[in-house]
Amino acid sequence: MHTAFNTVRKKFILVGVCFGVLSSLLIGSAGAASTDPVHGGRLVTFHDRGQTKVILTRAQTIRDALNDANISVVNEDKVEPSLDESLVATDYTVNIYRARPVIVVDGAVRLKILTAAQTPEGITKDAGLTLHDEDKTTLSASSNIIADGAGEILTIDRAKQFTLSMYGSPVTAYSQAATVGEMLKEKGIHFGPSDVLAVNPNTPLTAGMTVAIWRNGVQTSTVDEEIPAPVRQVQDVDHPMGYHQVQDPGAPGKRSVTYEVVMQDGQVISRKEIQSVIITAPKEQVVVIGIGPPPGSHQDWMAQAGIAASDFGFVSYIVDHENGSWDPCKVQGGSINCSYSGSLGYGLVQATPGDKMVSAGADWRTNPIAQLKWATSYAVGRYGSWSAAYSYWITHHNW
Repeated sequence: MHTAFNTVRKKFILVGVCFGVLSSLLIGSAGAASTDPVHGGRLVTFHDRGQTKVILTRAQTIRDALNDANISVVNEDKVEPSLDESLVATDYTVNIYRARPVIVVDGAVRLKILTAAQTPEGITKDAGLTLHDEDKTTLSASSNIIADGAGEILTIDRAKQFTLSMYGSPVTAYSQAATVGEMLKEKGIHFGPSDVLAVNPNTPLTAGMTVAIWRNGVQTSTVDEEIPAPVRQVQDVDHPMGYHQVQDPGAPGKRSVTYEVVMQDGQVISRKEIQSVIITAPKEQVVVIGIGPPPGSHQDWMAQAGIAASDFGFVSYIVDHENGSWDPCKVQGGSINCSYSGSLGYGLVQATPGDKMVSAGADWRTNPIAQLKWATSYAVGRYGSWSAAYSYWITHHNW
């Protein structure tokens, strides 16, 4: 009896051990599943040119999943989701749109492109063209694949581009309408009792035309206007006169201006600015202007000013005593100021005031030849000749 009891006890112990081992295995297996979300792989379904392929993969991206499925794509193919999208869910559907040759006909332009786009908008974008809402497109099969080298042709029928000015605010618009009236109806534009259409509604709508709508009476109009770039001139004595170099091109600015406009029968009677806001400030343009003396000797300057060689001595004497250094920027009293403007004597012959020499050229401040031209007209006009002017200077020490 003792032996039988021991035998039964051993069986229970063996069963208990086996149950314990099995429990440990099951508990260990459940723990692994909870810490590894891709245990067993992800299910990815590919749709490629009417074919479907399903794989179980541990790939981390769509690109890796395609490699696991032995599916090749080229740069022009379109894959949705994108190739580098990370896989985090357990189930994915991937659509592959294969690139194919398409001919895009845009007026006189004919382009052959390789594209995976399925819509006219997408095909046009891949062709590097802009498609407006009013443009019409037709996607058709090629009637001559051998000649075209493509199975599809996208034809673009461009809308007419024109300017639509609404109460003084012009915008670029597009339309397929045949007449101005049809365009207004197409765009849902309605007129009030004081509104005026600048052209007859039966006028054919053509590319580049302007269709203006005004309102009689007082109204406001807001437009964007360019602000010219201010120009700062830097005078450089190291360069001769005539030297002109843009050191910094600068840039124009932009401002939004509101006007009070009075209209009558489509005509502007008056316009007054009532508000202005700077949108973009202009940037200063810097220009280097040469103010150095022109090349050549004093005799060369006189010759270029039209002074006879027989008068060189008279002119030289007066300039030597009025100026002393033949500096065209010399101001009465001895200072040098190439931008001087005032009542004092100025220049080679100390013209008083200096700005009277503008009659000889806009560059009178810095150009000794222009100053000598003016001096000749002064000498001949007042004294009759350079020799007479010289004689007067000898006697009076001025002229």
